[in-house]
Amino acid sequence: MTDLIILATLLPGPKHGYQLKHEAGLIIGQQAIHNNLVYPLLRRFMSKGWVSKKVVPGERGQTRQQYTLTAAGRKELIARLSTFDEQEARSGDEFRVRVGLFAVLPHEVRERILKRRKEYLHGQTEKFARLQENIEVGTYGGEVIDHLRQMGSLQLKWIERLQRLEKSEA
Repeated sequence: MTDLIILATLLPGPKHGYQLKHEAGLIIGQQAIHNNLVYPLLRRFMSKGWVSKKVVPGERGQTRQQYTLTAAGRKELIARLSTFDEQEARSGDEFRVRVGLFAVLPHEVRERILKRRKEYLHGQTEKFARLQENIEVGTYGGEVIDHLRQMGSLQLKWIERLQRLEKSEA
């Protein structure tokens, strides 16, 4: 998922490595992504032709590396965002990344992503209900299950709102 976020961070335009690792870190919920993760990914992206790099002058006379998403990189990002299989549908992070980038995805892909996540959440709700019926989970176990059900319910309402937005844009 980090690779998707780094590619997506380049969508608005070229960025220096320092800016890129800080912006991607904020998206992930960290201060910055470590150099040992960012720069190997950037090298891999450059070798595949998804990102280009040029040297530009810095503010204090030094040189800086500036990275740009190529047309092939944009195409790859959209292709990778468009895949949303059952395993990815289980991940709230994978889902939120895609929703955050809905603007670059075609309408039918957005609908498919929303549908898959909705199906997964409905399945989870059913599992939690069976769990509470068939196993003595205790007071705190019941609290956890209730919390998870509420979180699923909130996300289902959000998905319904997103689906209404999709219909209004179509």
